[in-house]
Amino acid sequence: MTWEMFSIIGTIAFAVSGAIVAMEEDYDIFGVYILGMATAFGGGAMRNLLIGYPIHSLWKQDMLFQIALLSMTIIFLFPNKLIKHWKRWEHITDAIGLSAFAIQGALYAQKLGLPISATIVAAVLTGTGGGVIRDILAKRKPLVLRAEVYALWTIIAGAAIGFGIAKSSLELYILFAIIVLCRMMSIYFKWHLPIRNIASNPSLKKQSM
Repeated sequence: MTWEMFSIIGTIAFAVSGAIVAMEEDYDIFGVYILGMATAFGGGAMRNLLIGYPIHSLWKQDMLFQIALLSMTIIFLFPNKLIKHWKRWEHITDAIGLSAFAIQGALYAQKLGLPISATIVAAVLTGTGGGVIRDILAKRKPLVLRAEVYALWTIIAGAAIGFGIAKSSLELYILFAIIVLCRMMSIYFKWHLPIRNIASNPSLKKQSM
C-alpha cells in the first residue's frame, strides 16, 4: 500500500510538472501529454533498463496512466489566470515528485532483493530520470546537472531505505517529508554543490586563442 501511494503521489506531481513545462514552451496539447507522460514514467523506465527488469512492466500500470492523463487534462483546462500562479508552486511539485519517486524506486529495488548499491541507484534514477527527460525535451538544462543540490536528496532517500533506517509506513512518510523539506531548503537558501568553470580562467582563454 505504501509503495502504491508513493507511486500515485509521484505520478501526479511529475505529470503536472511536465505538462506545465510543455505549456510554458508553447507546446500543443499532444506535446503536453507527451512531455507529461515522459516526466511521470521516464524515471521508472530508466530504472528498469538499468536493473534488468522487463521494460514492458510499465504498460501494466493502467491506473497510474489514467491518473497521469487525468492530472494533465485538468491542468490543461485550467484558466490562464490560475496557470500564471504555477511558478509559485513549481519547485514544490517537483520536490514532491522527486521525493516520492526516489522512495518508490528504492522500495522497488528492495522488492526485487537487490543490494544496497542498486537500491540507491534505483532511487536516483527513478527520482531524477523523469525530470531529466522533461528538461531535455523542453531544451532546458537538467536540474540534476546543475550546481544546485538535487540528486543528493535521492541518494539519501535510497540509503535510508537500503540500510533499513526507514522501514515502516510511518518512517517512510517521515522520510518523504524530510526529503521534500530538504529540497525546498536547498532552493530557499541557494545551497550548491562545488562547481569549477574553467572557461572563466583568463589564462586558459589566452591559451585557447
